[in-house]
Amino acid sequence: MHVQTETKPYDSINVTPMLDLAYVLLVIFIIMTTASVQGLNINLPKPSNKPSTVKKEMRIVQVMPGGRLLLNGAGVSMPQLESLLTALHSRDPEFSLVVKGDPEADYANVVEIIDLAGRLNISNLGLVTARIGT
Repeated sequence: MHVQTETKPYDSINVTPMLDLAYVLLVIFIIMTTASVQGLNINLPKPSNKPSTVKKEMRIVQVMPGGRLLLNGAGVSMPQLESLLTALHSRDPEFSLVVKGDPEADYANVVEIIDLAGRLNISNLGLVTARIGT
């Protein structure tokens, strides 16, 4: 005895599993985009309407490969740099400090100079982002 069953095509598709997957992906996307990103706190300069005619001192700290430091071309160690910058800051609190990191230098040394400037409350800090001369 053979029983014949009727095969009827589906007239609807169950989209519940697809919607569940879409909601999970949406939640993951929201969580990943709102995650906090850690970094350095930077105070951006404010534009001024009046031009400054007062020339301030500027010092350039170069971070060389191997961790060597140069202050305006003269070799210094980190403790010497800290004492020189402290003396400069006490003499002229508005002096500018520029940090130039060599492309081959360890970036941790550049961050150490930036941290030193923060500890000494040096507000005029600049970073050289392109090679100027050689």
